[in-house]
Amino acid sequence: MDNLFLLIFLASIISLVIGLVKPTAFSHFIKGEITRKKIGTIFGIATVASFVLFAVTIDSSKNNNNEVTQQPVVENTQAITENKNDNPAPIAEKATPAKTETKNIPAPTPVSSETVSQKNAVKKAKSYLGYSAFSHDGLVAQLEYEQFSHADAVYGSDNSGGNWNEQAAKKAKSYMDMSAYSRGSLIEQLKYEKFTQEQAEYGANAVGL
Repeated sequence: MDNLFLLIFLASIISLVIGLVKPTAFSHFIKGEITRKKIGTIFGIATVASFVLFAVTIDSSKNNNNEVTQQPVVENTQAITENKNDNPAPIAEKATPAKTETKNIPAPTPVSSETVSQKNAVKKAKSYLGYSAFSHDGLVAQLEYEQFSHADAVYGSDNSGGNWNEQAAKKAKSYMDMSAYSRGSLIEQLKYEKFTQEQAEYGANAVGL
């Protein structure tokens, strides 16, 4: 259809040119007086009309061609989509961690490195401190008197829990209960009981000397 309007458009232009040059050439087709103005009006309208119709038909042809060329793409896209839906991708299974069995293993019982002699020395040292006041070294000497070895006697005195300043204060009080002492003589007596200088002074201070 667009080719037909193109031919009409070209024929109108040619006729317009011929009519403007020689109006009498169309005397067989146009009745009445033939003038260039009349020829220009007739073929001018024909030229414009055929050009408009040609433009409209060629636009519609282009649209139809575009629809035809685009349709296979849509169909291919739909086919690809259908294939994807028909063949879903396999879902990777999550690896489950292996369960490890935990056995309750009892904690090992701590082995005491304390010997029987050391235990007895500690027990004897605590019993002495329960009824009398001793210095650290005085308690060691008392345990040695009980036939404990020097090492066991030291161990027993170290682990007796005795507070040697408090023991000095108790010993000073027991001396003051039995007799009257000056500060210096009481300190010397406490040092004789194997208290240190600082412990003896603490004991004297505790009884008010």
